[in-house]
Amino acid sequence: QVQLVESGGGLVQAGGSLRLSCAASGRTFSSYDMAWFRQAPGKEREFVAAINRSGYPYYADSVKGRFTISRDNAKNTVYLQMNSLKPEDTAVYYCAAKDNLFTVVRLTSFSYWGQGTQVTVSS
Repeated sequence: QVQLVESGGGLVQAGGSLRLSCAASGRTFSSYDMAWFRQAPGKEREFVAAINRSGYPYYADSVKGRFTISRDNAKNTVYLQMNSLKPEDTAVYYCAAKDNLFTVVRLTSFSYWGQGTQVTVSS
């Protein structure tokens, strides 16, 4: 069992940057694959980025080259550095964790979810 708490969202102008954090409870954080998903109003939740338990990152094409996911196992925290933000990045961003071997890019692979943090990018 793991509990996730996101922070770092806010309002930023297009071209700006934000860093999201997701703090996890529990002593087995290093054994979880971690991911960020987002959901814009009226749209389905979509994959943004993931980092597996070995530290390998995965990115959606829409954020590749702009976003960077990282993890600090000593702090039980995963980060999402978001640069060159666009209005279309506006969404609620959710942190997710899984300890199975299913693919990291699929929403249904993840068992644990945070409450979400709002990111709004103004044009």
